[in-house]
Amino acid sequence: MANRFDLSGKTALVTGASQGLGAGFAKTLAEAGAKVALAARQTGKLEALKGEIEAAGGTAAAIAMDVTDLDSVRAAFDATEAELGTVDILVNNAGIAVTKPFLEMSVEDWDSVLDTNLKGCFLAGQEAARRMAARHSEGGEGGSIINIASVLGQSVIGHLSGYCTSKAALIQLTKSMALELARVGVRVNALAPGYIETPINTDFFHTPAGEKLVKGIPQRQLGQSEDLDGGLLLLASEASKYMTGTVVTVDGGFLVA
Repeated sequence: MANRFDLSGKTALVTGASQGLGAGFAKTLAEAGAKVALAARQTGKLEALKGEIEAAGGTAAAIAMDVTDLDSVRAAFDATEAELGTVDILVNNAGIAVTKPFLEMSVEDWDSVLDTNLKGCFLAGQEAARRMAARHSEGGEGGSIINIASVLGQSVIGHLSGYCTSKAALIQLTKSMALELARVGVRVNALAPGYIETPINTDFFHTPAGEKLVKGIPQRQLGQSEDLDGGLLLLASEASKYMTGTVVTVDGGFLVA
């Protein structure tokens, strides 16, 4: 029986690939056989990740891309096509958070979060969808867009009003895109991680506040980046060809607590 999670012959573009979950997503896709465009504003870290993927036998390219700038987004897709081929899979991962009480959030704080987390997904998603739809109209395959949302798009905690808002809106954008793009061969789904341990947050989770939060997760543990691999590969591959407009939540039971 064929491996339906095999991505050989596919090209994936991952935004925000320079570190954290984005770097993990890129390595997982490469291990599954995809050629991977590593996209971020600064390419220094991308070159190191490219070398790591190539050393493991994969194929990758470091692509400069600012998801908040339309010209940069278009140029990144052009560069990816020139180096790796047309994009079959887009992982809209680039995102930031500003942790402040609502009354202390500045307009600049709000705009920076919404521009990256929501507008960035709109710009990259629209550019990918246009190219995927054009290919489908010519008799080729369409593609898969995976928006990286969050359980905080479906629940909220304090001091992250911009982040929670952006992820809730991203889930609605995912559903709207899925509805309109289904007939042109483009599937759009969201992957919503819960609390995943990364080098950036590991110190917090060893504080009393962090330990209290973990105790509120039904599985009583943090997720690891590899815990997202199954959901990512499902949505990226033909195994989910009859799925669109879906939110795949990976949270240890956080949302049902």
